[in-house]
Amino acid sequence: MRILFSAAAAASLFSLSACEAPFQSEAGERMVAPILTSEEAFDDFTFAQPQVARVTHVALDLALDFEEQDVSGTATLDILAADGAGEIVLDSDGLQVESVATVSGEALDWQMGEHVDGKGEPLTITFGEAAPEQIVVTYTSAPEAEALQWLSPEQTAGGAHPFLFSQGQAILNRTWIPTQDSPGIRQSWEARVTAPEELNVVMSGIIQGEAEEAGEGRHAFAFRMDHPVAPYLIAIAAGDITFRELGPRSGVWAEPAMIEEAAAELVDTEAMIDAAEGLYGDYRWGRYDMIVLPPAFPYGGMENPVMTFLTPTFIAGDRSNTGLVAHELAHSWSGNLVTYSSWRDGWLNEGVTSYIESRISEEVFGTTRSEQEYALSYGALVDMVEDKGADNPVTAMRTPAGTSPFDTAGEAIYDKGTVFLRTVEGIIGRERFDPWLRQWFDAHAFQPATSEMFIADLRENLIQGDEELEEALMLEEWIYGTGIPANAAKPDPAAFAAVDAAVAAYAADGTLDAESWHGWSAAEQMRFLREVPEQLDTAALEELNETLGLSQTGNNEIRFLWLRLALMNDYDPAVPEAEEFLSTVGRNKFVSPLYQVLADRGDWGMAIARPLYTSARPTYHAYTRGSVDEVLDWDES
Repeated sequence: MRILFSAAAAASLFSLSACEAPFQSEAGERMVAPILTSEEAFDDFTFAQPQVARVTHVALDLALDFEEQDVSGTATLDILAADGAGEIVLDSDGLQVESVATVSGEALDWQMGEHVDGKGEPLTITFGEAAPEQIVVTYTSAPEAEALQWLSPEQTAGGAHPFLFSQGQAILNRTWIPTQDSPGIRQSWEARVTAPEELNVVMSGIIQGEAEEAGEGRHAFAFRMDHPVAPYLIAIAAGDITFRELGPRSGVWAEPAMIEEAAAELVDTEAMIDAAEGLYGDYRWGRYDMIVLPPAFPYGGMENPVMTFLTPTFIAGDRSNTGLVAHELAHSWSGNLVTYSSWRDGWLNEGVTSYIESRISEEVFGTTRSEQEYALSYGALVDMVEDKGADNPVTAMRTPAGTSPFDTAGEAIYDKGTVFLRTVEGIIGRERFDPWLRQWFDAHAFQPATSEMFIADLRENLIQGDEELEEALMLEEWIYGTGIPANAAKPDPAAFAAVDAAVAAYAADGTLDAESWHGWSAAEQMRFLREVPEQLDTAALEELNETLGLSQTGNNEIRFLWLRLALMNDYDPAVPEAEEFLSTVGRNKFVSPLYQVLADRGDWGMAIARPLYTSARPTYHAYTRGSVDEVLDWDES
């Protein structure tokens, strides 16, 4: 059922069932997504009470202050409240609120509640007898807001201007935007942002015209996102960046010193968009642009709509790591178009996306590459289950209740999710599964979703009462159970047959074939380094490095695996390289595991790790700092 939003429809908003479509806009009217009120959709990590009053649109008017390292201005929030609602509760984590008022200037009472670790503080705004349609919050971002990373000129490629980027997922946007920071409370938004005139600003919305003079040596930039999105998808970056077009609807931003290198690595972007559309329907966001950020960015990529954020560490010179781009693009369907309602269903974003990534990779790069990438994913899942234990609740796709979204096991969400969907595809067949998955995105476009909704849709539109098929799929065991179900689709043993033979030969007598190594794909090289014996002496490590040229590789995935292996064996010649790597790269996928290896090596490793982290820690994003702080039992004092 499709309903045009009106004031009379407000009451029905709070009783929408999971199967109902969102409110659809007519010309000039915004979409308002439904709220799921089932127990399964409950979000432990928000103070909001959306069934009472909710934010439907955010309008930001902000100034970026690189000296004070904060943003300040106003957030005008469109409010939809149930009859009799006397207040709305927003999320905050350190926000410095100056005032709250109606758009006509009438002051509203507000109170900042007690701080809750891992969640922040509730910002409660009282209405009185009638809820206003809009409220205006005047504020400044939290001191050292965790969502915002401010870089000095020395931390950029150009070295002349500062840089800012945000990372809102999972629950960090509440440090710089006063709103209801929960994935199930989708909101449209717009922004006007002023910055020093020598900098460009991009956001995860469509830019509106050219930058305008704003006085005092500043320019103003305007952006809009008319689709309702999860609030963690509001993102910003500002710096000395320039643009290169990649295709009719895609392009890349980067610092001038690396724009050509970035554009060359991303030449397959339009082909990826075409492949995804052929499988799962129209790309609905208009443009697909990317920005390659400085190396402090803590993730490989972040799927911010119309402006994917990317780490520069994916650039290898041979496009071997562009599966990362396929993954972030795939989020345009799974994660951005249809979004989990709570953090417990992370697999609905990441597992489905990892599956779609493999399908895009197959279409663009061929079956061999996609099969090898699937084998790596399956292997990562097996390793995690062996490490954690098959009965451990963290190995379930649906995350245990109360688990912080920062503490989930990535393999249970990404890798187990893609193995699950590959298993369903294998049992049902692509000729039936592909149309079903496409209709899932169409039926739930711009809506939140839950695991229960996914299973129900599968049963209604695909299984359709077939008891034999229901039993074969083992849906409940996959989503709620631990370990790896017995029907899991195994990777093709031929995918890495040659590499596995080389690993066996090396383990047996130290045989190394440099010619084969240099002819392998990056996935094959990664497989080799993951499978070789972990215990190697100094002579073996020296030969491995010299024969294969590991220290000279331009692929950071390979470099990481080499450094990990070297540090696991107290290999002193690799320490300077590891120190240089950890001092210049902030991607947590690489940084935390290497510090973990050093910590595991006792006195030898800690003598390296502690002074290195003391100097490098200020350059890391808050997420990376938090991970390494735990690894090293760090005390800032």
